[in-house]
This record gives sequence, structure tokens and C-alpha cells, in this order.
Amino acid sequence: MKTGAILAGLAGLFGAIWLAFHVGIGAVLAAAVSVGWSGFATLCLYGAANFVLLGTAWLVLDPPYTGRKAVTYAWARAVRDSAGEILPFSQLGGLVIGVRAAAVRGIAAPVASAGTVVDMTLEMIAQILFILAGLLLLVLNHPLADLRLPIVRDTAAGIVAALVLAGGFLALQRRGFSFLERVSQRLLPAATAGMSAMHHALDAIHVAPMRMFGGFLIHTAGWLSSAFGTWLALHLIGTRMPFADAVIVESLLCAARSAAIFIPAAIGVQEAGYMLLLPLFGLPPQAGLAISLLKRAREIVLGIPVLLSWQIVEGSNAVWLERERAAASPK
Repeated sequence: MKTGAILAGLAGLFGAIWLAFHVGIGAVLAAAVSVGWSGFATLCLYGAANFVLLGTAWLVLDPPYTGRKAVTYAWARAVRDSAGEILPFSQLGGLVIGVRAAAVRGIAAPVASAGTVVDMTLEMIAQILFILAGLLLLVLNHPLADLRLPIVRDTAAGIVAALVLAGGFLALQRRGFSFLERVSQRLLPAATAGMSAMHHALDAIHVAPMRMFGGFLIHTAGWLSSAFGTWLALHLIGTRMPFADAVIVESLLCAARSAAIFIPAAIGVQEAGYMLLLPLFGLPPQAGLAISLLKRAREIVLGIPVLLSWQIVEGSNAVWLERERAAASPK
């Protein structure tokens, strides 16, 4: 799985490089550089604020709320996203690392795992509605747009499958873990305690639907925030686009990225998506590649310190556990 993901990522990387040279690397770099240091710093601050926003969606599932817990979930969300965007893993690998980051900061592992499962489901449901809104805006605001484009047609077809998947995933959380717990008792007795703890943690979340609804609303705001980030980046490089059009572009692009879930950071998919979509609204493909380049640079600038901080916390935790074991061992 890891080798396949790396190969897919390399293929996407070479595809992105080819696209850049195909449309004119000089024009792409000129557009990206035009944002300036202050503009790039603005994009980085906006990205950091999104970590806090999405961490809050995770936090609301796990009362009682404290300042330390809020910081933990915002940081763990940053680790999750940074691992998915920078390390040679798929987005699923980022989810696992995010759970580990929350656990090393004191969140019980079953609670962190259950919260991640529900949080991911709520984010997916909010994403489906966001994509539907983008398609609706495309039809209403741009009736002459070429709706036969594969990315548009495939997105519309995939929404139905995504809705079925989200419904099935919710049903699995409510009913499926009881079955898995019974199976583990027979086949993997050693795993029964962990499965039971996660089952109870999921039940504790699902018995409070208002908290889940709050997480859904925050994720909806998060998807709209991603569209605003695209609008902001275009504005900073001197290109104007109505916010509604930015919603259309970002909704279709996030659908394409979801379809490429096993490609690390959707390398190549994101670049091709921007290059294909922006000309629909009268913007040059070079602007799309410049936006993608700026987003990649922002992810690296934010992600490397976040991942380094995770490694430092992991190392400190390992040292503390070793001291505890040494203190508890007989002399």
C-alpha cells in the first residue's frame, strides 16, 4: 500500500511538473511570486486559523471542554493535515497519525479514535453538501458552462455514491461495532478490550446529536473557508473572482481530491483541477497553477514545524515513559 501510494505520488508530481512547463513555467512563477512576502504570510496565517477551526469541530465531540483540550485538538488536527499533505502517505495515513498525536497529548486512545471516525464522517457529509452547493451555483450562475466536462459529470455522479457511503458509515458506527466486538471476542480476544472501549466512546458521541450537529456546522464553515482561501490567494496575486465562483472551483476540486484519496497530497490532481476549472471563469490556467503552488508552499511552511513539534512531543513522551518504567522496576 505504501509503495503504491509513493508511486502514485511520483506520477502525480511528474504530471504537475509537465503541466507547469506546458502552460509556461515563467508565467506560473511570476504569478506566484507576485503575492509578495506579506501576502504569503497572510495565506499562512489563514491556514493556521483553519487548523484551529477544524480542531474545534473535533473538540465539540469530547466534553468537558478545557483550554488544554482545545489546544490539543487544534494541534492534532494540524498534525493530521500536515502528515497527509507532506509525508508520503495517503489521507488515511494522516488520520492515523492525528489519532496518535491526540493520544500522546493525553486524550485516551479510544476517545481519539472514535472522535476521528465521527469527525471524518461529519466532514464528509459537510463536503457532500458543499459540492452540491458548488454544482448548483455553477448551473444557476453559469448556465452556458460546459457541464459535459468529465470533472463536472463525474462529480455529479459521485455524489449519490458518497451519500450512500456516508449513510452506511454512520450505520456502521451505530450498529456495526457491536458485531465487530463479538467477532473479536471469538477470534482476537486480546483486542476485545480496545474494541469495547472504542465502542463505548462512539456510543458516548452518538447519544449527543447536538454535539455532532455542531461539528457538522463547523465543518461546513471549514469548507466555505477553503473557498475563501482560494478567493484570497487569487486576490493577492491580482486576479479577481467572485466568491460564488471560488465556491464552485473549490467544491469541484475537493471532489476530485476525494476521488484521488490514495494519491499522497493529491499531487497532480490539484494542479490539473485548477488548470481545468479556472478557464471556465475567464481566468488563465497559469493563475490556477500559481494558486496550487502557493498552497503547496504554505502547506510546507506550516507543516514542517508542526510535524517537528509532533516528533519532539513523541520523544519527550518516550523519555517520560522510560523513566516511569525504570522507577517502577525492582531494584
